Order: sequence, then C-alpha cells, then structure tokens
Amino acid sequence: MLRFFSMVGMLLILSIFSFAQVGQLTGKVTDAKDGTPLPGVTVKVKNSNIGTITDATGTYHLSVPSSAVFLTFSFVGFADHEIAIAGHSTINIALQSGNKDLSEVIVVGYGTLTKKDVTGSISKVASKEVENQPVASLESAIQGKVPGVVIESGSGKVGQGIKVRVRGTSSISASSQPLYVIDGMPVNTTSRSDIYNDETNPMADINPNDIESIEVLKDASAAAIYGARGANGVILITTKKGKAGEKTKLELNANNTWGRPTKKRGFLNAQDYIDLLHERAVNDGKLSFAAGYNPVNPALPPFASEAEAIDYMTKRVDNALKSFSLGKDLKSLGYTTDWESLMFRDPAHSQQIDLSATGGNEKTKFYVSGFYINQQSIVKNNDFKRYGGRLNLEHNASDRVSLGMNVNISRSQLDRVSNDNSFSTPGQLVAQSPVSPYLDDNGEINNSTLYPNGLYDAQFNTSSMITFRTLGNVFLNYKILPSLSFRSELGADISTINEDSYIGVLASDAFGKGFGSSFISQDVALNTNNYFSFNPQLGGDHTLSATAGMSYLQDDFNSTQVQGELFPSDIIKKLAAAASITFGSTQAQRYTFLSYFARANYSYKNKYIASISVRSDGSSRFGPNNRYGIFPAGSVAWVLSEEEFLKSNPTLTYLKVRASYGSTGNAEIGENRFLTLLSPTSYPQLPGYRPTQMGNPDLKWERTNQVDVGIEFGLFDNRFSGEIDYYNKQTSDLLLKANLPYTSGYGFQYMNIGSMENKGVEIMLNSINIRNRNFKWTTTLNLAYNKNRVKNIGGQIIESTGGEQRAVEGEPIGVFYMPKFAGVDPKTGEALYVDGSGKNTTSYSDAVKMVVGKSNPDWTGGFTNTFSSHGFDLSVFFSFVQGNNIYNRAGIYQDNGFASGYDNQRVDVLNRWQKPNDITNVPRLSRYFSNGANQMSSRWISDGSYIRLKSATLGYNLPKQALDVLKISGLRLYVAGYNLWTKTKFVGDPEVNSDVMGNIAGGIDYYTIPQAKQVTVGVNVKF
Repeated sequence: MLRFFSMVGMLLILSIFSFAQVGQLTGKVTDAKDGTPLPGVTVKVKNSNIGTITDATGTYHLSVPSSAVFLTFSFVGFADHEIAIAGHSTINIALQSGNKDLSEVIVVGYGTLTKKDVTGSISKVASKEVENQPVASLESAIQGKVPGVVIESGSGKVGQGIKVRVRGTSSISASSQPLYVIDGMPVNTTSRSDIYNDETNPMADINPNDIESIEVLKDASAAAIYGARGANGVILITTKKGKAGEKTKLELNANNTWGRPTKKRGFLNAQDYIDLLHERAVNDGKLSFAAGYNPVNPALPPFASEAEAIDYMTKRVDNALKSFSLGKDLKSLGYTTDWESLMFRDPAHSQQIDLSATGGNEKTKFYVSGFYINQQSIVKNNDFKRYGGRLNLEHNASDRVSLGMNVNISRSQLDRVSNDNSFSTPGQLVAQSPVSPYLDDNGEINNSTLYPNGLYDAQFNTSSMITFRTLGNVFLNYKILPSLSFRSELGADISTINEDSYIGVLASDAFGKGFGSSFISQDVALNTNNYFSFNPQLGGDHTLSATAGMSYLQDDFNSTQVQGELFPSDIIKKLAAAASITFGSTQAQRYTFLSYFARANYSYKNKYIASISVRSDGSSRFGPNNRYGIFPAGSVAWVLSEEEFLKSNPTLTYLKVRASYGSTGNAEIGENRFLTLLSPTSYPQLPGYRPTQMGNPDLKWERTNQVDVGIEFGLFDNRFSGEIDYYNKQTSDLLLKANLPYTSGYGFQYMNIGSMENKGVEIMLNSINIRNRNFKWTTTLNLAYNKNRVKNIGGQIIESTGGEQRAVEGEPIGVFYMPKFAGVDPKTGEALYVDGSGKNTTSYSDAVKMVVGKSNPDWTGGFTNTFSSHGFDLSVFFSFVQGNNIYNRAGIYQDNGFASGYDNQRVDVLNRWQKPNDITNVPRLSRYFSNGANQMSSRWISDGSYIRLKSATLGYNLPKQALDVLKISGLRLYVAGYNLWTKTKFVGDPEVNSDVMGNIAGGIDYYTIPQAKQVTVGVNVKF
C-alpha cells in the first residue's frame, strides 16, 4: 500500500509541473469523412515539445505559452494539419482520410486505447455482429468470428450452457471459461441451476442488442491487468451509451424466427425393423446351436437342431413385436412411427422485440432500452422467455465531476426438459420401436412402448426455472487536474433463481405417487473498482498514460432444495400438496478477491510503444500460506510504417510488430478447497459426520505464462489488411483434484500438480475487394490453430465422468481412451479389436484401451463476405472446425445390430455383414453373440470436422426520399438464415457436446438435440 500511494504522489507532482503553463486551448478532432471523433491524435505547439493527445471522445486540452503561433495535428494514417492559434481558445479540426481503423477505440482493462497504441493481442467485435440474431446469448452471436476463440453449444436446446475456450483449455480440474466483464464489472457466469439437469447459461440474461462492442483479451499483456482471473482470457462487454450533442433517437427492432433441426440421423422404418430383427433371430439360432447351449436360459438343455434354435429365437422376437404394436398384425401393419420427427416442433417459432432511446447534451447522456424474447426450442416443451430493460446514464455535474450508472434488470423463464441421460428427454425417443403407434386404440398418447414414452410423460411433467437478475454499477469520475483523474465504481450482480419441477402422478417414472422438487438460490456479487488515470503532457514526441488502483469482489451464494412425493393429484403441483417431504438441503458459500493493479503505456513519436502492468491478487479460495499472487506483464510494439524508409512506400500502408510476455492466474476451483471437510450424515437415523475432502494449506494459484508475437499490416491503402499472432502458453502448478487411496479416509485432495501447454497461430485477414460509389464487396477470414498437450500430471489417472476420455501425459487434453475397433472379420462377421500386442482379435475382453482420437480441433475459423449496393446489403458467413473427433455414446444402443435388445437402429445397420466375404464395418446382427457390439469402442468415433453456412442475411434500407415521406430517420427490412447448410462426415449434428462445461469431456453425443436451422424476418426502424 505504501508503494501504491507513493506512486500516486509522484503522479500528482508530475501533473502539477505539466500544468504550470500559460493559456488554455481546447477542441475536438474528427474524421473529415464521417465526423466521428478521433482519439489518440497528437496535438502539438509547432517547434516545441509542448503537446498532448486527444481522449476517447476526440477532445484535447492544452496549456500553451503566449508566444505560441501554430498548432499541429498528426495521426497515423491521416494527413498532418497545421493551423494558426491567433488568440483562439477553441480549435476544432477535421483530419483528411487515412486508416480510420487505427483510431478505433479499443476497450482494455480499466480504460481505453486506440488501436495503434495496443501492444497486446485483442480482438474486437462490433455491435452489428451481434445484433438482431435469433439467439438468446452473445456467445452464440460471435461464434466463429474471433480467431483463437472456440465456442461450443451443448445442444439445440435453448438456455443451455455454452463452452468457450480462448486459446485452448488451460486447466484440468479448474474452470477454463473466460472472465466476462460488463461495463467494467466482472459478472458471474457459473451455472446455479439444479445440479441434476444440464448446466444453464447465465449470460443468456444479457440482451445482445444492448451491446456496443466486445473485446477479447487473449494474451498476457492484455489480460494480466485481471491477474488471477485472466488465464482463460477476458471478454470485455461494453453496452451502448448516449453521446453528447446527439438528439434523442428511438429505435425499434422486431423479428420472427422459424426453426427446424439441421439434421436428422435416420432410423429404420417398421418393415426394415421387423426384417432385421428376424435376421438377428436366425443368426442367434444358428450360433446357439453351434455353441451347444441356450444363451437365453443356459439351464435348459441344448437345442436339438438348428431349426429348433431358429424357431425359438424367432418366436421371442415375434412376441416382443406384438407387444410393441399393441397386438396388431405385423404382416399388414400399414404404418411406421417416425419417433425422431415426433420429438421436434414443426416449426419452432420465436419472436424478439427491442425498443431503445439514446441521446444527450453537454451535461447528460443516456441510453435506455426494453427487450423481450420468446424463443421456442426445436424440441417440444423447451422454451426460453426473457424481458427487462437497461438504463445507462452519465451526467456532468461540473467541469471536474461526472457520475452515472449502467443498470440491467431482467426476468427470464426457462422451461426445461430432462438431460440427455434420461428416458423422458426428447432425444431418447429415437430408441422406441417404429411398430409402436404414437396413439393407442383410445386416441391417447401410447404409453405401452418399449421404453417410457417421453411424449406421454410430457403431458404431466413440468420443469421451470425463473431467474430475476439485476446487473449494473454506479460510478463517479473526478478530474483532479487536466492530466489526472480518479474513477470509483460500485457494482452488483444479483440473481435469484426459483426452479420448480414436477413429475405427474400418471407419469411412467412417478410410480403413481407424483414427485415434486423446489430449488431456490440467490447469488449476490458486490464489486468495487477505484483507480487513478494519469495522462501528462510530456511533449509532442512523448505520450504516457498510466492507471493504478484497487478492486474488491465479494460473492455470496445461498440455496435451498426440498423434494416431496405422494401427491393426491396433478391439480396442485407445489410441495404444499406432498404428503411426504423426502429430502431437504441448504447451503451457503462466500468468496472474496482483493486486488491492486497498475499499468503504464508509453509511446515515442507514435512508432515506439511499450506497456507494462502488474496485479496483486488475494483470494479466500486459498489458504494463508499462499493467499496472494503477483501477475506481471510487459509488451512492446514498433510501427515500422512510420519510419522514413517506409513512410512513402506506395504498397505498404501500415506495418506494426509487437511482442509480449506475462503471467496470469486461475482460481476457479470453487470454495474451501484448501480445507479438510466433513459432511453431515445420519446412520441409522443418528446424526454424525463423514470425511469428504482432505485439506491442503499450501494450495496456491494455477499460473499461466504466455509469450505472444504479432504483426499487423495494411497494403494498398489498407485495401488488404490483417493480423498474425503466434503464442505459447505454459500452465504450471495445475489445480488438480488428485485421487487418494481410500485407506487415508478421503477420496481426493486438491494439489498443485502438473503442467500443460497450448501453442498456436491466429490469422485475421480483411480485404476490400470492390469499393466504388455504387457497389462494395468486403471479405474477412479468420483462422486459428491450437495444439494442446498435457505435459505432466504426476502419474494421476483422470477420466471424464463417462469414462471415455482421459488426461494423458504427452497427449492433448480429453483424448478418447478406449478399445480400438479394427473392422469386421469378412469370414465370420465378428467385430475385430486391437489387443495388447497390436494384433487384431475377435475377443473384446482381450482388447486394450488406448488413445483413439481427440475432442479438441486443430483448426477453427470463419469466412465472411459482405456486399452492398443501392440500399441492399448481403452478408454470408461460414464457420468451420477441422481436426477433432466426436464420440457417439448412444452408438452402443442405436448402432449395435440389436445387441442390447430392441432399440431402433440407425439406417447404417442396413450395410451389416450377412455372408462370408462381405466387406463392411457393420458386424453381423446378434443379440447373444454380439462380441462387444454394445460396449465402448472407437467404432463410434467419427471425424468431427465440418463447414457450416452459419448465417446469411439480406437487408434493404429505404432511401432518404421514402424516409422523408414517412418522417422517420431509418428503416431496414431483412431476412436471415442460420445454420442453413452443413458439410460433415459425422452422422448427426457436429455442434454437440453432452458435457459442455468440462475440461476433459468434450465431443460427446448422447441422444443430443441438434442445432436449429432457422429463418428470420425482421425490421429495424429509427425515429
């Protein structure tokens, strides 16, 4: 603290010296082309070292001697300008053409910089990229648009969690999700819903149409200002604000969307289902007779003949089919029940309406909005509704003091369906027999099906999660001196969740009793940031900006869950009607962060730029031995295009190289991991405690050190521009949930064990292909390559929950680890596997587990073409992923040749082995001699690469003459399509992930709902 206040004192002294001048000049610098403000312009008294730079609004303040005659304005990419002072106190200037992108304001931690002054790796997404899309969450809106940022939706269900990785996965047991900061305030992105269902997405409470820009801080130089929370990258979200001198503008956005599944897997129709089950019976009969025993009941004597065995197996199949079809004659069935289509809406319908107003004068600026979305999932009974409002307000109380607020209030309702590992989830309807009618003889939904009918249960079951969320902050800016200011922010993120679930008395899994559950939680996060910003006048060739301050975060979470059963009927679904309360639990948790930070940016002659930062973080998540961590970073940049030997180059318009190195941390492991914990228990009905976690007082921060080298360029007057980055991330002291021998009394302990690395390249290219008065065509391409490797985990065996994936030393995290399928023996039709010696075997028990694939892609990216002419605009965006695998966990049921019973099979089974010398990868049909066909193996691992037409939007802006008649300032009509076309080798939708938030698990498909193919029609009106 002493060092902190000493530094502040030095800044004050320097500022006072810089203020000791004569006369005051002020003004605003704008782009002559469109009047937008230009921040970062050098304003200098000619033939002197007296100067300053414009701020984020293009405004400058300069103290000049009475002898000053001329003022010069210079900025990279713009023509220099000189003007006589001539006794003026205000001089406004409009600079002529150049590379406007270099003057673009980039939001960084606790401040802003112009793009030319950025020395770290930061990607920006503008508001037009996220507005008016049929998605409830901003992550889906930016998917594929930021190099190095991989975004995976869990499924086509609405409101589900979304996995985001910035430059790869950096942890095993701790979270690898990035930190989100909205208007300077870190927000909670942890799913707080019922743990017995899929994780939800708290970012769905934020309206994408309220967003002005999104900055992704990727390297250590950019993210280290957030210290222990920056290892996974930082996503800064800035919401829309009013502007001084802007008359009040009203804007209405409204759209309607229709959606259907992107892809259906395709299952057997009734006739093929019957025929293949009979073929299975014949195979099993022959194999039973050859084996010399009855596999159905080994206690019975062997079959006397092959014909007897076949007849026995066939009758079993016929009896089952008769029960499935409610006794109908199979020879004249006359129908096929397409259960896969029955799970989907046709179509799913969604509406979205946003109304906003913005404006301001020299004293007060405001932005206010109201929003509503009603989004139907493509599967029945899954809906998401959100409504609320935002108010962003800033008022200049005086020349020195301004204050304001940014507040968002919302209510959302998520009507949920069961998770993928449940018969009542819509996805598992495909397992039903196609001979089972949808309706029974009474016209009611048939419940006499192979498995409990999710559509039948849906009549009685409900699950609704209602979230009330208030998110925002208030702030005060105080200009101590022209070059020194102080900002104080106080923010809150308050969410209250009420989740009620009810299983009706008549539902198949209620056992005639009914079952109810109520889950209530509240999460209150309070955050304060207090920091100084220092921008002294050092002379025309030198610019310096510095920030120093502190931050404090406190998060309190409380929850209560109660369950009950024995409901008299479905009339009252609340727990008040339950005759028996069977379970009750409450919990309370708190964590805190106390941080101090500082950053300085220095530029010499607008071409030599350096930045340093440091943050000290203390967290209650670690014990007293290692509670605090220090996270420094530094970076440099050289604008070569400002050098004399390149300044007049007709081809090379802009060239900057930059390099950075720094350290960030990760503390996202939950609470109390350093403590030895006991859990309350009762046995038998006597109170007591049981051991659950062994403590570790030496537990400390997970640390990631990162090197980044980048180049930014512009060619042919910036008709072609881009950025290329290489990075190397080394994570050490992994926060690992290490296994312990149960003889210790505990199953695990959190330790700092092991290391991991991510290396990669990111490429961003932009081109203006055609630009004239009547037509414009631009192209953007982003590519990213990432190679992840687990370097060391201390010999631990760490598996995913399902057991298909592991963290293996020397391999990428989340490799698929299971027996390797080697095809089908053409002589016998048996499945082949690889044994311990590397040879093929027909014995599944002899197969060994090995690395057979990986879930993380090598390459990701996006490709956008935008066209505009005579009021029309067309944008076409493709996203792609290459080099990953997907494991169809449901393959052991839906692709096993009826090995596990009567589950309907995918149409691939039609290519099964039938006779000797058949060449196929689909083994013979068999129930009792299936040889691992219903066991985990690489047979169900596929190439997960894909390219997808993610969006195509056609819009039309009414001409000014028509607007004048209508007395409005703008009207745009548009039609858009999403997920319109996909090219992939995977049997289903490649954008699936059953375990969306895990580090090890990924690329798992288990009856997962595909993404929606959507068409949107909308209007945007400005008044």
